[in-house]
Amino acid sequence: MRVVTSISEMRKVVEEQRSYGKIVGLVPTMGFFHQGHISLMHAAREECDYVVVSLFVNPTQFAPGEDLEDYPRDLSRDVEMATEAGVDCIFHPPAEDMYMQPYLTYVMVEEITDRLCGASRPGHFRGVATVVAKLFNIIPAHRAYFGLKDAQQVQVIRRMARDLDFDIEVVACPTVRESDGLAMSSRNVYLEPEERKAATVLHRSLQLARKLVAEGERDPEKVTGDMHALIVRESLVEPEYVAAVDWDLLTPLDRLEGWVLFALAARVGKARLIDNALIEVKD
Repeated sequence: MRVVTSISEMRKVVEEQRSYGKIVGLVPTMGFFHQGHISLMHAAREECDYVVVSLFVNPTQFAPGEDLEDYPRDLSRDVEMATEAGVDCIFHPPAEDMYMQPYLTYVMVEEITDRLCGASRPGHFRGVATVVAKLFNIIPAHRAYFGLKDAQQVQVIRRMARDLDFDIEVVACPTVRESDGLAMSSRNVYLEPEERKAATVLHRSLQLARKLVAEGERDPEKVTGDMHALIVRESLVEPEYVAAVDWDLLTPLDRLEGWVLFALAARVGKARLIDNALIEVKD
């Protein structure tokens, strides 16, 4: 496996692979890999001839005071894990090359970025959309793989790719969980043992949502209210939001029907954790 740090070299690598008629898959990441990342690499490996993983902690999606400097990093470990997963190439550019100063151009997806995580992290999805647009230009892959744990991000990127006519398929892969249900995240390393135990309430609240929907509940306020009540029983967990939204545009619902995204975010110690469940509600 090769590690590429130069944008121009990365372009040449992909152009060469495409000239051979190979299907190129891209897995965008910020590194510090866990089994969730590895599952994306495996999905790309199964469907593509040449797999590129981008490894870049993107500064433009962090607000002042967030954990940009503390975000976990371990390049040698990531290279080893990606090699074992069958990845062909890691793209690991320096920030000064990705954002040559003065940097003045950003991509903004409107409306669906105003809600959920976008409400409490202004500018976050502008940074996400910008860096992914840059990656799609640098690495013109046929398919790009993202995890559904970041469901809002998936929809933002899908909308951006559609609206800006990127010739790439955005593939969403299932959330990978620990044995106790906690969604895998690089930020889980921030959790102290008692916080780690308490954080499982997030998954349990989503299981409660599934149960209530299966029993016939169609009032979104009832379901999210019960989810919130369950979460706050854990004193170490501080919910930021609990919401039920339409899966397409992430708009709030008056009644649960069709594909519904139950999404939440919470502070657990130093960590800000997110999770969700996508449920098809049938009458």
